[in-house]
Amino acid sequence: MSVPTIAPSPRPAHRPSDSQRVFAERTLGTVRRRRIVNSIMLSLLLIAAVAATLPLLFILFHLMRLGITSLTPAFFTNMPRPVGEAGGGMANAIVGTLILIGTASAIGLPIGVGAGLYLAERRGARLANIVRYLADVLNGLPSIVMGIFAWQFLVRPVGHFSALAGAVALGAMMIPMLTRTTEEMVRLVPVALREAALALGYAKWRTSLTIVVRTAAPGIVTGALVAMARIAGETAPLLFTVLGNQFWSVSLGEPIAALPLQIFEYAKSPYEEWHALAWAGALVLISLILVIGVAARFATRERFGAHGD
Repeated sequence: MSVPTIAPSPRPAHRPSDSQRVFAERTLGTVRRRRIVNSIMLSLLLIAAVAATLPLLFILFHLMRLGITSLTPAFFTNMPRPVGEAGGGMANAIVGTLILIGTASAIGLPIGVGAGLYLAERRGARLANIVRYLADVLNGLPSIVMGIFAWQFLVRPVGHFSALAGAVALGAMMIPMLTRTTEEMVRLVPVALREAALALGYAKWRTSLTIVVRTAAPGIVTGALVAMARIAGETAPLLFTVLGNQFWSVSLGEPIAALPLQIFEYAKSPYEEWHALAWAGALVLISLILVIGVAARFATRERFGAHGD
């Protein structure tokens, strides 16, 4: 005889209370509002990022539109020619710019990196605080003021303009930027790395030079590129120190040609052919800065990319 089974009675559905429904509706409204605000802020940040790159893109487009037609092989190999003669180039100005940047970097890089390393290692010392404050003041000094002081102390005593005076002025402009950048990059190095080197018997100076600087090298290289990019286009200090030269000269003791000076002279002239050469010179100058930056970034990535990955 089979025993009849009794089906279980269904459990009554749980109905949320009024307070739970209100809480759920508020939570859903809060989530929706946060998503809307998040979308708006991300859109604004995207617009700001695009707007930050627009000036550079506009400058590149404008320079290419007006100066690309003058970028012939003669522009890089010929000397400037008088008004009315066809052709002409800025070979002496291109070489002079490279000489000035290289000499200024040789002067400013060691001093700036050394000063920044000192500020990072002795951050609480009184002398370090004074040097940091003076570096900030010097970093905000207008380039025209730097040019006047360079003329007063580097040109007037010797009685003539020279490429070395211009390189010293540009190198002095690099120092405060490199000092502050190096200090900030060195401060990012973990303290445990220093302690490990000291525990292995390294002297403090050797730890700073071989361990700390090596670790912070990518940031220091980036700061050096920013400093080089700043001085590459400076004109005011060169007007007071280098003066310019229409002839071929690579001597540090004599006036030398430079792209900023040549662009300035050609741009203010009333001749259309010189205006075209000025646009071409500006395009070469900004391209030179971009090439140096990309090459240095590539070299830095090859050297330190394994640690970043």
